[in-house]
Amino acid sequence: MESVMKRASFPDAVRTVLWAMIGIRKRSAHDEASIRPAHLIVMAVIFVIMFILTLRFIVGVIVS
Repeated sequence: MESVMKRASFPDAVRTVLWAMIGIRKRSAHDEASIRPAHLIVMAVIFVIMFILTLRFIVGVIVS
């Protein structure tokens, strides 16, 4: 009998991506996740903006 995959909510998607970034996620958790592509796109844009702002802050602190 096939198991029904539950759609991940946005906080689940964020948690999944953050755990994956540091590399301590179980393979079974990866296989069970059903993340919506729209959530991934939104998270990618948010993380890129946060990364750029962090770099600007670090450079601003060093230069001043």
